Amino acid sequence: MIHKNLLFYFIFGVSAIFIFQLIRLQLFNSEYSERSLSNATLERTVYPPRGLIYDRNGKLWVSNKPVYDLMVVPENLKVFDTLELTQNLKISKKELIEKIRNAKEFSKKLPSVIERQLSLSEISIFQEKMWKFPGFYFQKKTTRDYLLPIGGNVLGYISETNKRELKMKPDYDLGEMIGRQGIEKTYEKILRGKKGVKIFQKDRFNRIIGPYEYGNYDTASKAAENLTLTLDSDLQNYGESLMQNKRGGIVAIEPETGDVLALITAPNYNPNILIGRNRSKSFNKLVNDTISKPLFDRSLQAEYSPGSPFKLLNALIGLQEKVITPETVFSCNKGHYYAKGAFMKCHNGIGTKSNLVKGIYKSCNSYFAKTFVRIIESQSTPEKGIDLWKAHLLRFGLGNYLGYDLPIGKPGFIPDSNYYNTWYPEKNWGSTTVISNAIGQGEILTTPIQMANFTAAIANRGFYRKPHFKKSADSKLNDSLYPINRTSIDSKHFETVIEGMHQVVERGTARIAKINGLEICGKTGTVENFIRLNNEKTQLTDHSIFIAFAPKEKPKIALAVFVENGYWGARWAAPIASLIIEKYLKKEVKRKWLEKKIVEGSLIAEYEKPFLGKPFNINE
Repeated sequence: MIHKNLLFYFIFGVSAIFIFQLIRLQLFNSEYSERSLSNATLERTVYPPRGLIYDRNGKLWVSNKPVYDLMVVPENLKVFDTLELTQNLKISKKELIEKIRNAKEFSKKLPSVIERQLSLSEISIFQEKMWKFPGFYFQKKTTRDYLLPIGGNVLGYISETNKRELKMKPDYDLGEMIGRQGIEKTYEKILRGKKGVKIFQKDRFNRIIGPYEYGNYDTASKAAENLTLTLDSDLQNYGESLMQNKRGGIVAIEPETGDVLALITAPNYNPNILIGRNRSKSFNKLVNDTISKPLFDRSLQAEYSPGSPFKLLNALIGLQEKVITPETVFSCNKGHYYAKGAFMKCHNGIGTKSNLVKGIYKSCNSYFAKTFVRIIESQSTPEKGIDLWKAHLLRFGLGNYLGYDLPIGKPGFIPDSNYYNTWYPEKNWGSTTVISNAIGQGEILTTPIQMANFTAAIANRGFYRKPHFKKSADSKLNDSLYPINRTSIDSKHFETVIEGMHQVVERGTARIAKINGLEICGKTGTVENFIRLNNEKTQLTDHSIFIAFAPKEKPKIALAVFVENGYWGARWAAPIASLIIEKYLKKEVKRKWLEKKIVEGSLIAEYEKPFLGKPFNINE
């Protein structure tokens, strides 16, 4: 009897334990239920197409096209014909095995990419025989379709996320598209949209037989927002055509609003080469071009001496500080002795006398050297004088980042007393020591967008809005996003400087920029150009610069053009700026002879001189 009871209790105890374990596994341990569910279902991410990008006139610039990634879930793999798969993919067996191994190392349960961005035609041969390759499936995505093959520098590009990024961006999937540069990066959140999920039911042969639970557990994707840019695609295209076979940058701004109308760097690249299966190869080619640097945006990142256009700012500071008036006359004798044995050359003849307007349109170095000396010496010490001068320049957006909505840039440089005290520890420096600043040389560095911005500030008679690339249809919103930044110069002082700029085009150094029926205001510049060649400082052909705005009253466009090794301002930069102004304001360029000359003109020979290994001449 005792034995029977013991046996009963033993069987009861074992059964209770067994039932308890079943209940625990079924109700409290999700691992098994999840595994069971994963065996019976297939989860696929639904990526919404990226937002479309339009130019300021509503022209579609960037669209999308479908591509397909071949995915694998390692735990679902079974024996398959590797030869057939590799032949269809046009990859080696070794490459396929390595990719599968990497996928297993990443996760046996989660999908990994085997081959990226296959076209519809490339996957069509698989459609009827995917059953032969258990564990594999195609993930539909979209990639960019650049309808206009321009603006690679400003639009940026997209590419797939990698394993390293997933740690910092957990809401992304491996291989998901993400904006890498330019507009695509800045506005990633709105251009991306929100991904969804679809869950499919599988049969015992691992084939999809329909949605799981009638799609009740699916989550819908959210469409991305479209984006309208301030850029004029026609103007962008035209500017890029003018900069063929040249290096430099062009920035055009609508003065009243701060809208960037065109942002051009040369050389540039067709953004379509950074999409598709050959993207990596094309990108590496761009990266490895360390001579022409097509990925280096000269309009935002290149820091140059501003040259003679900087004279306008020194004129305005001189007027504001009352060290000169519009009627102030200075003499020039082919230059100016600013110290014993120290002479600043000028192209104006002996005995030339200029007031401020004439000093501007004749671009007289002597006039602005003397103005600069007066500014610095208006204060009790050179330190106070240079800091006062810098304070004015900072209000024009120089010496710091402008805060525009692109992820790259450089601050430029405006020296101050601390800088010169470092170089001259005994503080034995003065206005004449740093006089190169008078003509935009010396230690001053600016970017083309900064030059275009201070040109817009002059055109506006003393204010600017932060340059930006996203167009706002709401003027009130635009005002709140991009408030007015006022310079430290009284508006009355700008009229004299603007008249001087007008005369630069009418009878000064930039007569080639004149357009019938338009009042253009501009200023030429020529900047010395040095590089390190074989560890020696070597001078190359000067840079060509031109800033301008038009019309003189109620200006609609302000721009800066910088052409590396372009000889002098009127040779390349001024005609390029003039053609852009004509294109934008007149909608048609009638000076076909000038257009042909610029489009077909090349400076490649100048850029090759330092690398030919033989003596060369400059400024020929």
